[in-house]
Amino acid sequence: MALLDVHDLKVRFDTPEGEVQAVNGVSFQVEPGETLAIVGESGSGKSQLVMTIMGLLAENGTASGVAEYQGRDLMRMSESERNHVRGKDIAMIFQDPMTSLNPYLTIERQMTEVVMHHQKLSLHEARAHAVEMLSAVRIPDAEERIRQYPHEFSGGMRQRVMIAMGLLCEPDLLIADEPSTALDVTVQAQITRLFAELREKTRMAIILITHDLAVVADVCDRILVMYAGQVVESGNVDDIFYRPQHPYTRGLLESVPRLDRPADEALHAIPGNPPNLQALPSGCAFRDRCPDAEAACREPPPVWVTANGRMSRCIQGIEGGEIVDNAAAATSAADESAGAAEAIGAVKEEGG
Repeated sequence: MALLDVHDLKVRFDTPEGEVQAVNGVSFQVEPGETLAIVGESGSGKSQLVMTIMGLLAENGTASGVAEYQGRDLMRMSESERNHVRGKDIAMIFQDPMTSLNPYLTIERQMTEVVMHHQKLSLHEARAHAVEMLSAVRIPDAEERIRQYPHEFSGGMRQRVMIAMGLLCEPDLLIADEPSTALDVTVQAQITRLFAELREKTRMAIILITHDLAVVADVCDRILVMYAGQVVESGNVDDIFYRPQHPYTRGLLESVPRLDRPADEALHAIPGNPPNLQALPSGCAFRDRCPDAEAACREPPPVWVTANGRMSRCIQGIEGGEIVDNAAAATSAADESAGAAEAIGAVKEEGG
């Protein structure tokens, strides 16, 4: 059974300017120990997707669909049930640690309160565990630094503190929302390597939200590409990087800086701007920016799924793929196919 199974999730917001459809029929699964990246431009709906799963939807928002964690629907839990799951079973690291950490409390106070609440440890035991987690994320002199306040840490170190807090209760699923966006390139690389190490040591599942495909190549097993509130492509890392199917995915990859290109070569940019979510174009939401657009793109694009778990929402299709009539179930079908393919591969490896 999948650790997290999301089906046909929709999120809309009522604003003075009209209704905004932020997430539109997203489905996916996360297996135990798997690392899944959800990528897309700002405004694609990826952050609202995970915030809704965590029960952190804004007051003017309305959500529908299913988000089952180990068979329990998070969308229909009471607030007290969610509070039991959040932090203990599912932890989340937010984009800006300065808005997530309390500036008036020491790191020690903030970490020990979390672990004492969920694991019923004594203050002495909770402090020792917090120091252990700070050391695990490579914060030097953790025994001393735990007494400091958030402003006494650099941006990269504050993000490490947030990761340590997320690991305190040894969750089965860690959600990281743009964890390295505000950091310089060197620190971004350090945080990315840290996630790779945590994945190997803990075997917990990770959902990594990012707009930068470059940070997920060495960390993730699968990638979901979102555009205008929908998943437009999904597949394993090698397929997405080396055999992208959707024009938007290809555009994202071409915009990643590469060392094998001339230094004076201009970076590729996807033309145009993301669509207005209050007035989405008919048919394919990407058509006005797509280099391959044609008249048929004015109709809703078909959703293609292959036996090994690829999915693409485009008239161009996928080699060896079949059209799935129920678009909302497409990524779930792709995830099930991918899980079956991985299981077969594992059996073959064990069999020699």
